[in-house]
Amino acid sequence: MQDFKYYAPTKVFFGKSAEDNIGPALNDLGVKKVLLHYGQKSAEKSGLLDRVRAQLDSAGVGYTELGGVEANPKIGLIREGCALSRSENVDFLLAVGGGSVIDSCKAIALAVGSGIDDPWDIFARKTAPAKALPVGAVLTIAAAGSEMSDSVVITNPDIPQKRGYNTDLVRPAVAFMNPENTFSVPPYQTACGIVDIMMHTLERYYSAEERTDLTEYIAEALLLAVKEAGHEAMKDPHNYEARSTLMWASSLSHNGLTGCGKSLRGLTVHQLAHAVGGLHDNVAHGAALAVLYPAWSRFMYKYDTRRFCRIAKHVWQIPFNEYGSDRELTSLAGIQAMKGYFKSLGMPITLSELGVSPDEYGTLADMITMGGTITIPSYIPIGREEILEIFSLAE
Repeated sequence: MQDFKYYAPTKVFFGKSAEDNIGPALNDLGVKKVLLHYGQKSAEKSGLLDRVRAQLDSAGVGYTELGGVEANPKIGLIREGCALSRSENVDFLLAVGGGSVIDSCKAIALAVGSGIDDPWDIFARKTAPAKALPVGAVLTIAAAGSEMSDSVVITNPDIPQKRGYNTDLVRPAVAFMNPENTFSVPPYQTACGIVDIMMHTLERYYSAEERTDLTEYIAEALLLAVKEAGHEAMKDPHNYEARSTLMWASSLSHNGLTGCGKSLRGLTVHQLAHAVGGLHDNVAHGAALAVLYPAWSRFMYKYDTRRFCRIAKHVWQIPFNEYGSDRELTSLAGIQAMKGYFKSLGMPITLSELGVSPDEYGTLADMITMGGTITIPSYIPIGREEILEIFSLAE
C-alpha cells in the first residue's frame, strides 16, 4: 500500500429530513447570498425547490436563481452563472440536482473565486485557479458522486470538447442527501447512475501495487451492495433501502475512499467516455461507460489477472473452481458477467447502440490524445492506436 492523503471535508446530512438542515447549515457557514442553481423542471415539479427556498427564507439567507442546467453541463450557462454571481455578490453556490448541476456550480465557483474571466480557460489549462467559492449540494440522483468529490467535468459544444479538472478546492462544504428525492428518477437514468458508481470504484481498483487488501475489500463490498441494490431499485423505484444504498455509494465511490493506498491513473475509461459525450451530446455518461469499460477490460485484463479474477469471484460470483487455476478464463468470465449485468439494467453494450459509428473512432481518438500528442495512463500508456483497438472491442 502506497502512502496517501485522504481528504473528505464534506459535511453530510443524510435521510428523509436531510433538506430540513439547509437553513441552519448555511447559517453555521456564515453564508449571506446564495446562487441557487438547478436543472430543467424536475426539482420544481417535485416541490423540492420550494422546500429549499423556504429553508433559505427561514434562515434569512438571500438568494438569486439560475436554472436550465443540461446533462453534460455547458460552458455557456456556466459563463452566465459567473456573471450573475459577480453582479449579485454571491458567496455560496447551492446545487439542487445531480452531477451536472453540481459540476456547473463547481466551475462557476472556481472562476468567480479565482477572478478568472472565462471559466473555460481553467479546463483548457490556460490558467490554474487558486480559490473557489464554497459549494453545497441538494442531491437528486445517485450517480456522479460530485457531492463529495474533487472532480468537475463540463462541455464546450462549440469545439466540441468535454473536459475535466480535479482540485480539492471544489469539494463541497455540505451535502443534503434524501433518498426519497431519487424515487422519481427514470429507470434509464437510474441505470446510468448505477454504472457510474461502479465505474468510479472499478477504475480505482486496478492498480500497480501488489497488495492493497483493505482498500480492495472495501471496494468489493461497495460493488456488491450496488449490484444488489441496483436490481432492487430498478424493480421498485420507491424501495427506500435500495435508493439509500445507491445514494451513499455514489458519494463513497468518488470521494477517494476506494483509492486509498493505490496509484490512481486518471480514470482512463472515463476519459474515453467523456470524448463520446463531447461528440454525441445525447449520450448519457453512464451509458458510454457501460459500453467502454468491458472493452477496456478485455484489452487490459492480462496485465492484472489476479485482480480481474478477484472481481470475477467476489463481485460477479464466478464459481471459484469453475475454471480451476486458469486466471485468464476466470477474468474473461467476470468481464462477460459484468456486461450481462449492465444489459439486465437496460444499458447499451455496444458503440453502435450509442449511435457511434466506426467512421468516428479516429475523431474520438484524436480528441482524447489531443491529436496524438499525449497518452492516457493505464497498465500501459494508451495512445491513439490502443484507443482504436478498445473501440473496436466495443462494437
